[in-house]
Amino acid sequence: MISSLLLFTAIQSTDAYAQGLDGLDEVQEEAPAKGRRSPKKPDVKEINKGLYAKANVGGAGYLGQFRGFVKGGTAVGLSLGQDFVDREKTSMAWELGFMQGVHNGCDYEYQADQICSGANGRPSPYIEGDLRTYSFLANYEVSTYPTRRLGLGLRLGGGGLYSPLLMDEELYMSDVVQNEWKLQADPGYHDSFKGLAFGGITAEYYSKLSHFSLGFDGDVFYAFGFDAGFNATGYMKYTF
Repeated sequence: MISSLLLFTAIQSTDAYAQGLDGLDEVQEEAPAKGRRSPKKPDVKEINKGLYAKANVGGAGYLGQFRGFVKGGTAVGLSLGQDFVDREKTSMAWELGFMQGVHNGCDYEYQADQICSGANGRPSPYIEGDLRTYSFLANYEVSTYPTRRLGLGLRLGGGGLYSPLLMDEELYMSDVVQNEWKLQADPGYHDSFKGLAFGGITAEYYSKLSHFSLGFDGDVFYAFGFDAGFNATGYMKYTF
């Protein structure tokens, strides 16, 4: 009986030792070979870049000869663009857009008498008064990313601006330009498209809602034959 017990114990010890060797083989197979790096986990992209649509709303004002004669107003815009460079810390985009500005201005009779509030005695540019402007814009943006979700960048672009006459053209020429302002010719602010150049800054925050981001655009522009001004607008963007 004692011999049987010793034989049973020896068999159990041999089985346990074999199992231990099998487990060791499994661990060795799972461990990476010396000199080889373990595979990296794929980066999880939390923001979307590509083709996008954007809606802007905010304020606008004039900085040159219209200042004091045309009050600050509202600016609204729609644009379509695309991020054509998408790197971890840098992105670049092109954008095509439309911007409308609405402003109240000094009455044309007050302009003739140079008594517009805020004009500080400066000679009138002889602008119609209330203004609507329609701008067609194209621009290039480059941004950097101090954090994963926040982008800060610069904008540079150009286009054209049109400010239509808001009264009957014949009455404007006879009653306003000739009789009130005593001018021989229309100052020419409302007769054609004006070339426009602009530059500014942009900031964008990529929300946790898929495809949506919020941001701010601040631009200074110059419309040739019109005036210098600025737009400061917030926006919502949807990336497809």
